[in-house]
Amino acid sequence: MDSVPKLTVESYEQLVTSLRGRTVLTVDYFVLMTGDEGTTPDGWDYGTWHEPTMGIELTMDPGTTYSATWNHTFGHYGLELYRAPMSDFVFNIGKPGGSARITVADHPSWAGILASPIESCHILWSDPEQGSAIQIPEALQLGTATGQVWIAAGRSADYAPNGLFHLCTDDVLVAFDSGTATRAGLKT
Repeated sequence: MDSVPKLTVESYEQLVTSLRGRTVLTVDYFVLMTGDEGTTPDGWDYGTWHEPTMGIELTMDPGTTYSATWNHTFGHYGLELYRAPMSDFVFNIGKPGGSARITVADHPSWAGILASPIESCHILWSDPEQGSAIQIPEALQLGTATGQVWIAAGRSADYAPNGLFHLCTDDVLVAFDSGTATRAGLKT
C-alpha cells in the first residue's frame, strides 16, 4: 500500500466523481479462505446482498482498475476506493489462509450494473450526530440506467436473509436493492 496515495476528503470525492460515465466491465470479489487447510473460500452470496470480506475489484472501460476495500484513512474503518488493483491491498491471493479471487461478473445481481455507463456515484458519509466527531465513508452508491449497487464497509450481524448489519467494520458488504441498503443503515 506504500505506492497508493493517501486519500483526503477532496481527493476521494474527485475520484468517485470521475466514475460518472464509465462502464463497469468485470467485477471480482476477494473473500477470506477458511477451513482446516485454509483453502475454502468463505461464503459470500446471501441473495440481495454479498459479503466479499476483503474487497472488490472493478475493471472499467478502457481497462482501468479500481479497488473498493475497507481501510481507516479517515479515523475508523470506512469504505475506500482506489485506482489500483486489489493486489496492492491483499496479499497471498489464492494461497492457503489468504484471499480467494472470485469473478462475479456473470452473477445476476450485477447484471443491471455491468455494461451500462455509471450515471450517479456518491459517497455515503457517516452521520456525525451518531457519536463520531469525524465523518467516515460508510459506502459508495453507484447507479446506472438499469441498476444500482451500494458497496459498504460493513458485515452482517447474523447472516439471516432479513438480519441486521454492522457498518464501519473491517469487512466489505454489497447491497443490490434499496430495501437491503436501508436495512443495513445506509442512506438511500
